[in-house]
Amino acid sequence: MRYYLIAGEASGDLHASNLMKELKLQDPAAVFRAWGGDLMQNQGADLVKHYRDLAYMGFAEVVSHLPAILRNFRLCEKDLRSYHADVLILVDYPGFNLRMAKFAKQHGIRVFYYISPQLWAWHSSRVKSIKKWVDKMFVILPFEKEFYARYGYDVDFHGHPLLDVINDDMKTTGRTEFLTLNSLPDRPLIALLPGSRKMEIEETLKVMVLVSSTFKDYNFVIAGAPSISIDFYKKILQHTDIRVVTNQTYALLSHSSAAIVTSGTATLEAALIGVPQVVCYRGNALSYMIARRLVNVKYISLVNLICGRLVVPELIQQQFNRKNLEEALGSLVEPGVARSKVLEGYQELRQQLGGSGASARVAKKMIQYLTQN
Repeated sequence: MRYYLIAGEASGDLHASNLMKELKLQDPAAVFRAWGGDLMQNQGADLVKHYRDLAYMGFAEVVSHLPAILRNFRLCEKDLRSYHADVLILVDYPGFNLRMAKFAKQHGIRVFYYISPQLWAWHSSRVKSIKKWVDKMFVILPFEKEFYARYGYDVDFHGHPLLDVINDDMKTTGRTEFLTLNSLPDRPLIALLPGSRKMEIEETLKVMVLVSSTFKDYNFVIAGAPSISIDFYKKILQHTDIRVVTNQTYALLSHSSAAIVTSGTATLEAALIGVPQVVCYRGNALSYMIARRLVNVKYISLVNLICGRLVVPELIQQQFNRKNLEEALGSLVEPGVARSKVLEGYQELRQQLGGSGASARVAKKMIQYLTQN
């Protein structure tokens, strides 16, 4: 079958690539065309456009890039029609993908949505559009099935694909080898995960680096995003001795005493690996002001949302400052009550996310839906 996939960021590229891997195993004739990233391309996708050219975040940023976004819509619509896909598989990225769902459905193309937009947080009215334009929704968070059921829409939940990714990738280098490979001194590590988009990295990393001088017995290391150049980080780091490692995020987390993580999928990755973390977020002031009026969830981190309580500390917008970050991090780096409570919460999180094999189960179900009608 001919599959057309659209993923607009690094996490989508990761999960879409693993889905493609499983689809190929179950459909040897599978052919892929995609908007995504290097991982999807490595799985054999004919890449139309890279996600680094699509990553606009926040209301103000979207408005300023509107002409480019509209050009991308037109390009995608034209390309999708000429490809003659058996199915369009959309991966999160709702601002773009919901429009493409409507277009595809209107032109007789089946639409599957893998990894639901966070409609439970805001824009719940979009459920009406999903019911109308999406043939099947595959969710990865356990509470999402109940959320959609309230609107009379049955969705598939087969577990979270990160469990497979992390289990596979944890066959990683030992600590000594990791330090040697990256020319790092033999001191305890603190991982910094400032995000995957330039705008969010600029906002968060400049605060993260401030606390390094307080924790002098620790070595602060940045997990570099694959689409961001080292020079970009160096401009923010200036004269600090903080290092950047690329394509080694899980290895870095597995050898770290604690982490400071920008809100997003990375909070879940850190939790599943088992490193205590402080979750942070700071964005454009106008975008945040608008979002705060619209968002209807109590927490910003996936860890806390899934568990339904405060497992990891969150520092948002003005709360995300040097003083608060030093206090939160200080309570986690050494053994103690705060650290123990976080690790206990991680065990609860794993139980809620289901077992391994999510990507394979989703691929099997997709092919079943495609072949039974």
